[in-house]
Amino acid sequence: MAADAPGQDPAGEDARIASLEERIAQAERAEKVRQGTQVQQADDGSRLGNRVLAELIGGLAGGAVVGGTLDYFLRTSPWLLLAFLGLGIVAAFRNIIRLTTTKRPDQ
Repeated sequence: MAADAPGQDPAGEDARIASLEERIAQAERAEKVRQGTQVQQADDGSRLGNRVLAELIGGLAGGAVVGGTLDYFLRTSPWLLLAFLGLGIVAAFRNIIRLTTTKRPDQ
């Protein structure tokens, strides 16, 4: 019985709506070109932050491992550990400065 009930026929796609959507999309593209906006990737800043953190941790850990190992074998207790920790920190900061000051090719 419901199939025989009168109702509205499903309307096909209206040409005016399709034309309006096309014009809106074209206007949005033109506005992006006019403003010169680019879509920024969400991970650009976090990638650099992770790299800086890895340099810091790697410099400290590398200096501690090398200094501690040499101290153990040469029995010079804290001195080589302290020296290599200092060298690891210097190397980490040098890498961080080099990483943040060099101009990347994508810019």
